[in-house]
Amino acid sequence: MRGRHGKKAISRLHGNVGYRRIALIYNPFAGGLQGSRSSRLLDAQTALGKYGAQVEMIPTDAPRTAGRLAAHAINAGADLIVAAGGDGTINETAEGVAGTCVPLAILPAGTANVLACELRSGRDFAANAEALLTYPAHRISVGRVHSTDAAPRSFLLMAGAGLDAHIVYSINYSLKRKLGKVAYWIAGFSQFGRTFPEFTAHIAGRDYTCTFALISKVRNYGGDLEIAREVTLFDDEFEVVLFHGRESWRYLKYLAAVAAKRLDGVQGITVLRAREVELSHASDARIYLQVDGEFAGRLPAKLEIVPDALTLLIPPRYLELHRTHELQLLT
Repeated sequence: MRGRHGKKAISRLHGNVGYRRIALIYNPFAGGLQGSRSSRLLDAQTALGKYGAQVEMIPTDAPRTAGRLAAHAINAGADLIVAAGGDGTINETAEGVAGTCVPLAILPAGTANVLACELRSGRDFAANAEALLTYPAHRISVGRVHSTDAAPRSFLLMAGAGLDAHIVYSINYSLKRKLGKVAYWIAGFSQFGRTFPEFTAHIAGRDYTCTFALISKVRNYGGDLEIAREVTLFDDEFEVVLFHGRESWRYLKYLAAVAAKRLDGVQGITVLRAREVELSHASDARIYLQVDGEFAGRLPAKLEIVPDALTLLIPPRYLELHRTHELQLLT
C-alpha cells in the first residue's frame, strides 16, 4: 500500500529488547568519542547489555572499513549492529548491513549527524543506547551510486553533485576536527566570487542543466537546514533539488530561500521526484560527487533507489512525525 509520491506504508517488524549479540562499531576519531568523551562508549556498552546481550566493541581502524567490520560481525552471529560516529561512519556501516535482515541502529557522535537530526535522536549517548533497544525496526530503501572513479556504494541520506561536493572535496580536515560544522560553512562561503561549472541531470527522459544537484532521501541537510521538503526515509523515491546558474551570487538568493523554507516557485530552482538520476557533463571541468557528506568520485554518475534494502531501528517520535506528514498529504 502506498501514499502520495510512492510512499510506502510503514510496517512494524519488531521492537523489543531480545537482541543477544550486539556489535557496536565505532569511529575512535569521531569528535564525540575522543579524550574524556571516550568513556561514553563504556556507558553505551553497559546500556546495550542491560538485558543480557553480549556487546562486542569494534573500533574502525581506517577509512571505509566499517562496512567490512559490520559484515564480519553479522557472519559471526550478531543480531544487531550499532554504528557510533558521524554520518560517514554510519554510511559505511550501512554498506555492510544492507541486503541482510540484521537491524542497524545509530549512536550519533560526529560532526553533523544529519541522520540523527532527521530521526530526532537526542544527545545523551547512554540514554540513546538504552532507548534504541526498544525502537521498532522498519525496512527502508537506500540510494545506490555508480560513479566514474569510485566503487559503487549505498547511501542512507543524500548525494550531492557540483557545488556542495566541491566543498566536501576541498574541506580542510584539520579545520574540520577543530571547528566541526563551522569548517563547512567557511569552505562554502569561500566559493563566492567563483563561476561554477555546469552539468546535466537526466531525469525521466528530460535533461536539466544545473550547477548543484541534491538527490535526497531526507529533509535534513547538514544538521542545520532543510532543502528537500517532501521526502522521508520511508519513500521509495528521491526528492531531487536542482540549482541553476553559474554565478555565485545566485546562491545568496537560494540560501535565503532554503533558510526561509520557501523553495517553491523560486526562479532558478527545480524540485522533482525520481527513482533514478543520471548526471553527466560535456566540459573539461571536474564535477565532484558526495555521498552522506563524504567524497564519492566524479561525474558521470548514476544514482538509483534500491527498495527494501535495509532494516533500521527508528525512534517513535520520527514515526509520529511521518504519520502526521502522511495525513497532511492525504487531506
